[in-house]
Amino acid sequence: MILLLGGTSETAGLAAALQDLGLPVLVSTATDAPLALPAGTRRRCGRLDAQGLAALLVREGLRAVVDGSHPFATELHAAARAAATAAGLPLFRFERPDLRPEGPHVRTCADHAGAAALACALAVALDPPGGRPVLLSTGSRHLAPYVREARRTGLALYARVLDAPESLAACEAAGLPASRILALRGPFDLATQREHLRRTGAGVLVAKASGLAGGLDIKAEAARLEGVLLVLVARPEAAGGWSDPHSLAAAVAERIAPAGPGSGRP
Repeated sequence: MILLLGGTSETAGLAAALQDLGLPVLVSTATDAPLALPAGTRRRCGRLDAQGLAALLVREGLRAVVDGSHPFATELHAAARAAATAAGLPLFRFERPDLRPEGPHVRTCADHAGAAALACALAVALDPPGGRPVLLSTGSRHLAPYVREARRTGLALYARVLDAPESLAACEAAGLPASRILALRGPFDLATQREHLRRTGAGVLVAKASGLAGGLDIKAEAARLEGVLLVLVARPEAAGGWSDPHSLAAAVAERIAPAGPGSGRP
């Protein structure tokens, strides 16, 4: 059985590609958000660190790890590498194809803290002295730098996060008032993206470089149509991987078939 670390829009396709080659799959996701997984796919939910992953690999007698998690899930990527190495199992990374919107309304920033400062500075520059609000669409993690910068500048900050207790708890821990939280579950179409920008009065939209599968094209178009600056948080550097589910599945099958369980190195 193959462990597939998922939770993204590509998870079902990855699971199907593996099972089409006769490789049974156990999908692991941090939350219990609905996934249209193919019949016969096992699933477990809950966050795992390297130690928890290592224990799961042994307990389930797994033969390989496929990291199909979000491009920004850096902690999980590191945990997967550590657990696979400790267990002597091959590790395969799915790398979502990147997308870089272009235009005068797009700015790119390399990290979360930098993006927060840049977003606030741009918003203030749009309409001095008070500035228009910033809408974060980067999720509930790494909120603290944005909240600190918003307080320092006196700028209104809104965050659109998943409507889950964990997300709301993260907002509370960062000090973001409930009135500045849009707790919703996507994906969002163009009309909804534009409505959120209007509702918050945003002058800046902060988004991750999450690719086409992450709806970045729709966010970019909504920002352009609403006259909003898009601050794009660039992806962390990746170690490389497969961008096509079927090619990845073929590589897994080729690696584990000849020598059997536990063979090879990641």
